Amino acid sequence: MALKATIYKAVVNVADLDRQQFLETSLTLARHPSETQERMMLRLLAWIIHADERLQFTRGLCADDEPEIWLRNDHMGIELWVELGLPDERRLRKAVNQSSEVVLFTYNDRAAQVWWQQNQDKLRQYKNLAIWYINDEQLAKVSKLADRTMSLQATLQEGIIWLSDEHHNLELQLTPWQQAS
Repeated sequence: MALKATIYKAVVNVADLDRQQFLETSLTLARHPSETQERMMLRLLAWIIHADERLQFTRGLCADDEPEIWLRNDHMGIELWVELGLPDERRLRKAVNQSSEVVLFTYNDRAAQVWWQQNQDKLRQYKNLAIWYINDEQLAKVSKLADRTMSLQATLQEGIIWLSDEHHNLELQLTPWQQAS
């Protein structure tokens, strides 16, 4: 018998002062049985960072041909492709060829550093690819916010993310490894 995804509900209030984007929305996240809580919360954090009414979670781990999150335009073209983890260069090449903008969120201190050393020369050629790194300590803090029913407030300004629920207040700053031009 196959294991089923665990469903998480989040009400998210986002104030992105840099993009002048303010919204409150209800999100449903399906945590795949093979997905860690940290990865699921990074997915939610990535959504918060790019918050938009049209931004959608995809089938994620269940679909090789889709990103974790995407923003599609009115003609079903992909404006934003968001990946998580340490994908191979071929997957990122596919993404940058299909989308106007690609953002990768890397994590896992040791593995991410090794991956970056091995891939940075190849990835620098992709001008529409941004790569962000979150260290294990910060990701563990974000993971503590996970609950089957969450209510989160996020404020983003000048590269700093303040994230809180009724019990926790976090200040996060991801490290830019590559900026899109």
